[in-house]
Amino acid sequence: MSERLEARVLLLVGDEAEIVTPHRGHSDPERVSVDRLVRETGLARESLAGAHLVAVVGDNGELERFERV
Repeated sequence: MSERLEARVLLLVGDEAEIVTPHRGHSDPERVSVDRLVRETGLARESLAGAHLVAVVGDNGELERFERV
C-alpha cells in the first residue's frame, strides 16, 4: 500500500530540485530530477520552485511519483 505525503519544492539546483516532506526537512531535502518532476506533474520548470505537490511513497519507502495538489 502506498502513502501520500505533502511535498514542497524548495528550489532548483541545476538539473535537480530540492523537495521537503514530513520525513525530509529543509536541512536534509530529497533531491529529485527536474525532468522527472516536469514529466510527472506537467508543471513547467519555471513553475516548480515553491510548488506544493503530493509525493506518493511506495512500500519500499522510495518516492514513486509526484502529483499536482
